[in-house]
Amino acid sequence: MQLEANCRTTAMGIMPHRDIDRALELAMTLDVPFWPQLPHVSLYEDMYVQASENFPGISVDMETGKITLDSGKFAEELVDYSERMTDPNIFRITDEYSVVFHRFLEKSLTGYRAIRGQQIGPVSFGFKVVDETNRPIIYNDEIKTILYDFMQRKANIQYHELSKKNSNAFVWLDEPGLGWVFSGLTGYDDIQARRDYQQFLGGLEGPPALHLCANVNLPYLLSLGVEILSFDAYQIEVMPRDYSGAVADFISAGGIVSWGIVPVDSVNLNAETPQTLADRLAGYWGVISDNGSVSEKQIAEKALIAPARCCLKDIGAVGAPGETGKARSVPGGEEQLVERAFGYLGEISRLLQDRYGL
Repeated sequence: MQLEANCRTTAMGIMPHRDIDRALELAMTLDVPFWPQLPHVSLYEDMYVQASENFPGISVDMETGKITLDSGKFAEELVDYSERMTDPNIFRITDEYSVVFHRFLEKSLTGYRAIRGQQIGPVSFGFKVVDETNRPIIYNDEIKTILYDFMQRKANIQYHELSKKNSNAFVWLDEPGLGWVFSGLTGYDDIQARRDYQQFLGGLEGPPALHLCANVNLPYLLSLGVEILSFDAYQIEVMPRDYSGAVADFISAGGIVSWGIVPVDSVNLNAETPQTLADRLAGYWGVISDNGSVSEKQIAEKALIAPARCCLKDIGAVGAPGETGKARSVPGGEEQLVERAFGYLGEISRLLQDRYGL
């Protein structure tokens, strides 16, 4: 794709809004707009439920939101699924599973430098969904093979639908599960995940892109074969010097990094300004430049600016005492936090563009 990043703005996929029009309006104010996932509007807007549509053996409890797979049902439905998998409609997001996606496609999107979609990735889905024995389906090799292929096809169909609206489209895979593969408590480790993911990304028809809000191992993520990486940069506080070589090599090869630098919890957001966040990001880039093979300006040229993560619950207010000694509860508080974070993005973008002459 021909995306000149240059510290332009985008954002995470999940938003706390209950008003579809308001959420879309906000998303469209960014340089790289996206279709929001709004789980407070409908359970079908949940990223896991959306991705489950037409996967064999899946059941969704619409009361609890729990997604399960019945092994017997999977075996029965797999025959029919295998016969129909050449039909692209099997992998499209229907109106029922996302009103917001289709409302986004109705917008005029040709004037933007790029547009973006998102989808839960196979690792995260595989850890989240369990079988009748409460075992994550990623541990079942037969199901895992179908899962990776299914998610690849869904991502490709979404990419083609977005590309009809803007030739510079991409779909990133939301993969918090890639933060879990380093745990000794899981039966699916980083070595298996790397092998499976490299093959998976190689079959994507759009630019391979990955988004991670969990704790990150940047060299590992950059080794998977992505062209665009989005991550929560605010949480790392100090850029490790031993990450510098991997990040510099990625950028030198044309890779784009979306730096999630604006916190969306009340405590941290109240402690920051656009200037302090721009300075923090420039500090990261200085470490990379000092210890890698790229200049700070080269990093800025390949940078997008985004909020640190999604915000369905203000973790900064949980247990925070108010005047009555009870935890604060502000109706719509998460929506206000996200909108304030979006406001910071434009200011940070301008500060960095001025700083690096972009």
